[in-house]
Amino acid sequence: MKSYIYLIIFLLFFSCGKDKSVLLPEIEHAKITEILDVSPAYLFYDETQPDSIELNRKNLIGTTNWLFNVDKRLTLEQAIPKIKFLQDKKRNAQMHKNENAKNYYTCNDTSIQNLGFIEFTEVRYQTIPLRDYFKDKAQYEKMSLGLNIISEHNYSLESSYKGKSNTELYSNINEVIDKIDEYYSIESDVKLYLLFHSKLSFQNYISIKSKMQTIIDKGILIDNNEFIY
Repeated sequence: MKSYIYLIIFLLFFSCGKDKSVLLPEIEHAKITEILDVSPAYLFYDETQPDSIELNRKNLIGTTNWLFNVDKRLTLEQAIPKIKFLQDKKRNAQMHKNENAKNYYTCNDTSIQNLGFIEFTEVRYQTIPLRDYFKDKAQYEKMSLGLNIISEHNYSLESSYKGKSNTELYSNINEVIDKIDEYYSIESDVKLYLLFHSKLSFQNYISIKSKMQTIIDKGILIDNNEFIY
């Protein structure tokens, strides 16, 4: 089954007279390296399209685990609307539904030279400001004391890193995680909210998601809502 999964990820699609492939985001030491009973969706980076993205979902089967193969060159602004569309399609299905089926991002795990997966079944992407998500202002002031991630413009817990490139941004992930550890050793009852700038590359988004696993392993709560703006 593992070889089958490996095959479908790198299968080339012939369309519009040319081959298409997905450049998968890269991670290291994935916690999930094998998934059974799967069907794939592909989000291609395509400069010929008005929004530079093309979705192929014809092989999705509603009762299976879904593998989202997203090209790492896409931005969240390009990819998230398509991802939300597929999430809603699965969540709202009335027939042929499997409550145990999950959603995963497919990645290239460089530490094992094979595939790795990041589950995001319960993630709900929000495009409204975090302040608007909370109706009660006092609740917002308390709950927004989490990690604020905005690529290139702001990457912070309480302080800002202005004018960072994506490469520089990625190099600060461990530093920010250290700040989170320090902060939550004092404010252990505050939930973490993730905010991502819409121009963040999918590669950097997945890098951050992978690093966040160390936070989860320490028992720090991360809300299922992720805010994109």
